[in-house]
Amino acid sequence: MSQPGDTVSERDLSNHPSVAAVLSTLAAHHVRPVVRYLPDAVRTARAAAEALGISPSEIANSLVFAGRGHDGSIEPLLVLASGGRRVDQDRIAGLLDLAAVEKATPEQVREWTGFAIGGVAPVGHPTPLRTVVDVTLSSYDHVWAAAGHSHSVFRTTYDELLRVTGGKAIQVD
Repeated sequence: MSQPGDTVSERDLSNHPSVAAVLSTLAAHHVRPVVRYLPDAVRTARAAAEALGISPSEIANSLVFAGRGHDGSIEPLLVLASGGRRVDQDRIAGLLDLAAVEKATPEQVREWTGFAIGGVAPVGHPTPLRTVVDVTLSSYDHVWAAAGHSHSVFRTTYDELLRVTGGKAIQVD
């Protein structure tokens, strides 16, 4: 029986600029993750879970939202949700004292994170993002997150995600 992440691409993407940004940020936090380079793009939590032989709930899905302040200002918000969960945007807005939380456009995602949708990592952004980490992820010894490219993921833990992102633990659904 295969182990999670056994399927590895022949192509090492560690020098790809987006992957390098993720690995550099993790290294700055004294994290040397297990990284898997997959043969096919994994742009969804379900696809990543299938490629790794795990459940979608074990994927830390990086979702980018536009948080609207009560004064009308917009701020980027990164929600690291268990791949098996839906994000309750109204709940998040209330818990973070925002007027609303709306899905970011692909252009906003790229501008705020430096990554294209499908490869958005929890770290390695041009500037730190306000981050929420789904408490559901704490149910697993290890979770997997995008590593800056649609063919790359890295293994981490709930506690490590909180530490390296400066995130706030919240039940997202």
